[in-house]
Amino acid sequence: MCESRNIDQLIASGHLAGAVKLLGETIAGAMNGEEFKAGDEQARRNVADLYFRRGKLYWRLGERSRATNDYARASELDPDGPATMALELARDVESFFNPDLYNP
Repeated sequence: MCESRNIDQLIASGHLAGAVKLLGETIAGAMNGEEFKAGDEQARRNVADLYFRRGKLYWRLGERSRATNDYARASELDPDGPATMALELARDVESFFNPDLYNP
């Protein structure tokens, strides 16, 4: 897959926003594909992987809400994939509260 190679190159060169954009375009194309529309399990896992990768990039960019949304979508598509654990961890981070941090 040529897009995957381009995405990896953008990430390696530090162009995370460009990689996010290309992942978004790739997700849109994959979701409009006949295999995904027909309910092909491998196509669903591939799209879930794309959402998971984009979620990781959003997390690195500090866009926690978008990352969590992508992890949730990936988890819906592939409940046994790595996004399920990432979603759980992201929710743990978001719900962390320590009153001592605010009242020294």
